[in-house]
Amino acid sequence: MAGRSKSGDREGVTVSFSAKFARSDQFRIVFREGMALVEAAATYLDGDGRKEARKLRPPHSLAYATESMRLTTRLMQLASWLLIRRAVSEGELTAEQAVEEQRKIKLPVKGAEQPSKEWSALPQKLKELIEQSIKLQERVIRLDTMLGSRQMPATGETDHPLKLQLSLLRAAYGSDAE
Repeated sequence: MAGRSKSGDREGVTVSFSAKFARSDQFRIVFREGMALVEAAATYLDGDGRKEARKLRPPHSLAYATESMRLTTRLMQLASWLLIRRAVSEGELTAEQAVEEQRKIKLPVKGAEQPSKEWSALPQKLKELIEQSIKLQERVIRLDTMLGSRQMPATGETDHPLKLQLSLLRAAYGSDAE
């Protein structure tokens, strides 16, 4: 976005929203919350979570293992996204490099994940961490879309109902998912 400074001497200066966002207080808050959630999940899964998991019987123990793995994967993807954005704010990456790196991160399509059939039998703390991670994921997906890191198919490419789905799969799993 081109703009002019208050004094009028910077006409035509391009301001990168992506780089500016990475240095904002809003980003710092999301970053701290995200990293605190990663730490809380790791502490739980390595401590009380292990104890609670041992008490579960099949199929609840399988649901615990599945959901804790999904939680860990989700949080690692989110942490990667946050660390890339922080690298932009610290000048370690350009906004363009960040976009390229973020394309390697597999952020899911909103609403794509369904909870386990055994959800109600899972420990409360695990459910809370999962819910918090999904809320963070939704925020990151909104920010990612706003920053232009993900590109939706061009108009006309979605004529066939499956084209949009295939495009979203390619975006999530790479171009070799055909």
